Amino acid sequence: MTDATTIADRYIALWNETNADRRRAMLADLWDEDGTYVDPLMQGSGHSQIDALISAVHQRFPGFRFTLIGKPDGHADHVRFSWQLGPEGTDGPIKGTDFVTVDNGRLKQVVGFLDQVPDA
Repeated sequence: MTDATTIADRYIALWNETNADRRRAMLADLWDEDGTYVDPLMQGSGHSQIDALISAVHQRFPGFRFTLIGKPDGHADHVRFSWQLGPEGTDGPIKGTDFVTVDNGRLKQVVGFLDQVPDA
């Protein structure tokens, strides 16, 4: 059984890390080398492409932070959790749900869905 809360916490911490060197180290520790990420707006595979996606979110939304919504859950090698993105301490205007496949404790695939996106 995968520890859903630990996986989700580490994943959110990775997306919040603004220091590129620390983020790449976290990414290498958490993700499988050929892991994939896809959501309705972007996709990437491998550490360098996933790092570029995270960096692009920081550039597009400076000062915004990801936080978990509710409690992550999981079974076998699958984890599901919801999150929000916005200024720290606020109800984020962007919300989503991610479905994660874990292989030997590392992220193999993340499929994200956007639950709430502001107009414009």
